[in-house]
Amino acid sequence: MKQIVVIFFACLVAACGTGNIQEKPDGKWELIWQDEFENEGKPDVDKWSQAPRNSADWARFCTDSNATRFVKDGKLHLRGILNTNKNDTVKYNTGCIRTTDKFSFKYGKIEVKAKLDKGKGSWPAIWMMPQDPKYGGWPHSGEIDIMEYLNYDTIVYQTLHTNYIDIQEKKEYPPYFTTVPFKIDTFNVYGVEWYPNRLDFFVNGKKTFSYPKIENADSKQWPFNQEFFIILDQALGGNWVGSIKDEDLPVEMLVDWVRVFKEK
Repeated sequence: MKQIVVIFFACLVAACGTGNIQEKPDGKWELIWQDEFENEGKPDVDKWSQAPRNSADWARFCTDSNATRFVKDGKLHLRGILNTNKNDTVKYNTGCIRTTDKFSFKYGKIEVKAKLDKGKGSWPAIWMMPQDPKYGGWPHSGEIDIMEYLNYDTIVYQTLHTNYIDIQEKKEYPPYFTTVPFKIDTFNVYGVEWYPNRLDFFVNGKKTFSYPKIENADSKQWPFNQEFFIILDQALGGNWVGSIKDEDLPVEMLVDWVRVFKEK
């Protein structure tokens, strides 16, 4: 979720955002956790908690409100809106939920089927952070960004953050992110397969790039040997995404389902 300093266009699979959505995994995977968002109202409190508001760009407007995160018609709705609550001093409210202390995992496969909204300042994201950061605060214990989207783009970003990438600035060998063309007016499936020696990223079942554990790597390059939890949010504005256009609000990320698997 931090700003990507060097942005270049790299999609290792042509038109990887336009393939058929894969609703079922192949036979090597066993489902261990899911939310199909079938019960209307608040997100399931046994699975999700409210992400707190703080000074991080993505969390500045997180709001524990039914107007910004709710389940309806079989979909999770995460919204970025103009604040209408006079008791809240911020201008905007955003939907932000996470599975911290409720569900986390190490190695396996995660897929999220979601539909995004265009808008100046819109910044929806599907990502993961360490449950108990064993190597210290950000970025030392790692971050896995399964999907981020900005403004009116025709691409999504898939990114990793570590000490090796963000402090040592070793960003090319191996590459630490990619951008993927996609269709914004429909649902797409964003995913990661996580192994002890690499992370493979996917859009609609097509691999977009792979980040390997390099030989003799320590935690600075490979902190991905600990459990991570899931975050879903519809952020607004910030240093990376830029300013917010009020006329484009509300914006919304719709999530059809979230599924996590382990290898059989």
